Amino acid sequence: MKLESYTITQGRDRAPARAMLKGIGFTDQDLAKPIIGVANTWIETMPCNYNLRALAEKVKDGIRAAGGTPMEYNTIAISDGVTMGTEGMKASLISREVIADSIELVARGHMFDGVVALVACDKTIPGGAMALLRLNVPGLVLYGGSILPGRHKGADITIQDVFEAVGAAAAGKITEEELREIEDHACPGAGACGGQFTANTMATVMELIGLSPLGTAAVPQVDKRKDEVAARCGRIVMDMVRSGLRPRQICTRKAFENAIAAVAATGGSTNAVLHLLAMAREAEVDLRIDDFQTVNRRTPILVDLKPGGKYVAVDVDKAGGIGVIAKRLVEGGYADGSAITCTGRTLAAEASEAVETPGQPVIAPLSAPLKPTGGMGILRGNLAPEGCVVKLAGHDRREHRGPARVFNREEDAMAAVTHGRIRAGDVGVIRYEGPRGGPGMREMLGVTGAIVGAELSDTVALVTDGRFSGATHGFMIAHVAPEAANGGPIALLEEGDGIAIDVERGTLDMEVAPEVLEQRRAKWKAPEPRYRTGVFAKYCALVSSASEGAVTSRF
Repeated sequence: MKLESYTITQGRDRAPARAMLKGIGFTDQDLAKPIIGVANTWIETMPCNYNLRALAEKVKDGIRAAGGTPMEYNTIAISDGVTMGTEGMKASLISREVIADSIELVARGHMFDGVVALVACDKTIPGGAMALLRLNVPGLVLYGGSILPGRHKGADITIQDVFEAVGAAAAGKITEEELREIEDHACPGAGACGGQFTANTMATVMELIGLSPLGTAAVPQVDKRKDEVAARCGRIVMDMVRSGLRPRQICTRKAFENAIAAVAATGGSTNAVLHLLAMAREAEVDLRIDDFQTVNRRTPILVDLKPGGKYVAVDVDKAGGIGVIAKRLVEGGYADGSAITCTGRTLAAEASEAVETPGQPVIAPLSAPLKPTGGMGILRGNLAPEGCVVKLAGHDRREHRGPARVFNREEDAMAAVTHGRIRAGDVGVIRYEGPRGGPGMREMLGVTGAIVGAELSDTVALVTDGRFSGATHGFMIAHVAPEAANGGPIALLEEGDGIAIDVERGTLDMEVAPEVLEQRRAKWKAPEPRYRTGVFAKYCALVSSASEGAVTSRF
């Protein structure tokens, strides 16, 4: 093996470096082996990543057992669920770039021979994958695992139910006492969001795209089996170092299409569009927003998961794991089984070993899909010339026409919902919440949860240049591009303007005459930046359109 780490550790001139490393316990024997960075996103601000510190030790055990020397290092994470509905939520998407940058920076600085990215909460997963694709050193992603569901009135509940209970309490449909009871029982321990929300969607993506070994992600975070999963990942990364298998060899165009099919088939988070576009840029794969529409229309929904379905994330593990989903997609021709995974074997070979639990109700047979097409769609029109994403899982609505109720920030829309000022037929519009305008594209789970809790989700549509949580369900349209802060047409909407949404035609239009829009554009002025210093200001200066993944590397 030709080891990059030898530049740091070997030779007479490297004696000072070795002296420093010996000061923390490394030996000459350790430093002669491949050095594997274990990039850990452990943090004490949420349940999602809470057990990763202990899990990293098992990864390191696996690396050592396979003949390598692990070096653990840390990066940051922002909890979407904790910060939702506040100014702090603007940090979430921005954190994806910081995570990718910091994992990359340490690995380049210390010339690691391989990397295991240990991830859990939403942005840590694509952030870890983006770093691996930039570095292109042997490496893989290990997902910490889902949280177990809570229980309320004999039913499984997740954090989604808490957000919806807020809306129900505001509408007088449940008591404050019941809201507190739901709050107290929704999150029983460590682990990431409990449905097919963004974390579990992206964990599914990592197995289908090949950056995580099949059979690793669905095991819950508090399950003792996770220890062996982690050790196995340590052994696999050493196999990758020896064989020279690298992330860009894995993440080909067909692998990205497999990943999109996984999102479509599981009714997954619309955030996957942003993250896969960003990963494709790092992999130098030509992936466009309209490619999601192509794959979605040919892929059925096969998995019955919250937020649009019945079951929670750990039920996938009980059904046999993500490998069963992969097996369905390969057998149905919806995924290319010839794609290589991080084990060096093909997706088809790995999926063929999945063991389905007899009689499981979570993953439908190919002969009886839940819906004939996938759980998301791409729309274009005079309101979204660069495209936007519509959530289709969990409802059957295909069109809506109604008056715009226009809000320039999430808080104003939330107040309108909770005070009964949004009515059946309305189209709520939340703008200036895009990548630059927010900044950071806040998710709108507070608003969407309140709409559901107020029993308006069957009659109201919501449109935003921001994002939605993976826990969102209903007729919701996000990532409208160009965003309002960049002078996109959404900035020209006025209260009461007609909006027409047609999923079958793939259109999102405002019913305003072109000459009226031109008059409005002549009067429009770009808003002053909300942040002039610090990381938010830096992000605003660099970030691209949501239609390009909201990346900060536009070169």
